[in-house]
Amino acid sequence: MPRNNSLTRRFVLKSTLASSAASYLVPQAFAAPRSAPQSPNERIQLGIIGIGPRCTYDLKAMLPFSDVRCVAIADVQASRRDAGKQLVDGFYNNQDCKLYSDFRELLDRKDIDAVLIATGDRWHATASIMAAQAGKDVYSEKPCGITIEACQKLADTIDQTKRVFQAGTQRRSVPNFVQAVEWVHQGKLGKLQAMHASVYIPVLENNWLAPEPQPDKSIVDWNLWLGPAPWRPYNQAYCDGKWRGQWDFDSGARLLDWGAHTVDLCQWANQADDTMPLEYEPQADKIVCTYANGVKLIIDFLAQPFGDRSPHYITRLGTCPVRFVGTEGSVETGDSGEIVATPESLQKQLPEASKRVAGLDVTAHARNFFDSIRTRSKPVANQEVMRRSHIACHAAAISWILGRKLVIDPKTEKFVGDPQANLLVSRPDRAWQELL
Repeated sequence: MPRNNSLTRRFVLKSTLASSAASYLVPQAFAAPRSAPQSPNERIQLGIIGIGPRCTYDLKAMLPFSDVRCVAIADVQASRRDAGKQLVDGFYNNQDCKLYSDFRELLDRKDIDAVLIATGDRWHATASIMAAQAGKDVYSEKPCGITIEACQKLADTIDQTKRVFQAGTQRRSVPNFVQAVEWVHQGKLGKLQAMHASVYIPVLENNWLAPEPQPDKSIVDWNLWLGPAPWRPYNQAYCDGKWRGQWDFDSGARLLDWGAHTVDLCQWANQADDTMPLEYEPQADKIVCTYANGVKLIIDFLAQPFGDRSPHYITRLGTCPVRFVGTEGSVETGDSGEIVATPESLQKQLPEASKRVAGLDVTAHARNFFDSIRTRSKPVANQEVMRRSHIACHAAAISWILGRKLVIDPKTEKFVGDPQANLLVSRPDRAWQELL
């Protein structure tokens, strides 16, 4: 697709949020009028890097966009490549989707404009950087970087290459979360005092699974699956999701699984997208973070991964709940879509039908990304937003790992007076390309 000024129209959301209740909460930026369908040569050509359950969820929201065409899928597992092709070709009723085991071949294609990256955490930053350097716009699932340094390098690369970047923190585009943040910004809660961001109970594990016979690389390319992560023997369970919670493969002791969403929403509510908390103090069931303006960010350990949720005042609102507390009231919401606010007069401002709108839809967030490609503008979860919120999460995780209070300089993004903490800002990358 040529990159020119003719591709500046905005497109309507194809979203399940089109009901009257949802439209009440959808921000004006997402309410653009519907344009005419796009001709084939105006479509954004999309490539996929890593297609598992999460990517499939994202892609199903993107396929109906008339101005976007998925043309290629790269994945190191043949079964996932084949399932992805079946999904895409079945939607378009053709056999045009090309498959690659090595995503670098996909990036070599000059006709691909943008990529959706939904690999495991270990690959997100590296693949995003390589994509941007190849001239592609990037939608990356979160966490977008496995370390502070990875997030920094990714944001810097996006700036240098002038690509459009969207982090997959879609709750910035979901109506109930948008409404809660807007009330904070409008002063409906008085002066903001504290914010609660829910996360999984952190874990720190690195136990190897039993070695299994390594399949032919046409079935599973184990070297490419590992990528920049340290080597260990093959076990299919890793490829099926057992990498989660492993230090070598996961982000910030699992804190970023929910924190990439919930801390990000708190950053937004505190109008702190250009900074982060200064202090991080781990406690038994939480990490208390403090901003320069005195607002507290409490990262609550609410849930074990995949169930066994601990009883807590906020978990009734579903996954990824947040709570904002001001001098004159509070508001909390989560993926159930329900918004609970005090005083009662604030709660009454919500029409009954809008008090429970599912908060998991990614359509608006994807639409915002593709619209930004056309206007060459920054999406709502751009690289700067990602950088600060992800670094805040990583800083909190490092404070928990070390078991002590840490102070970070938001300008240098380094810990103050703690060399040991600064050693955890980065990890060495394995030389995976030398083994191909």
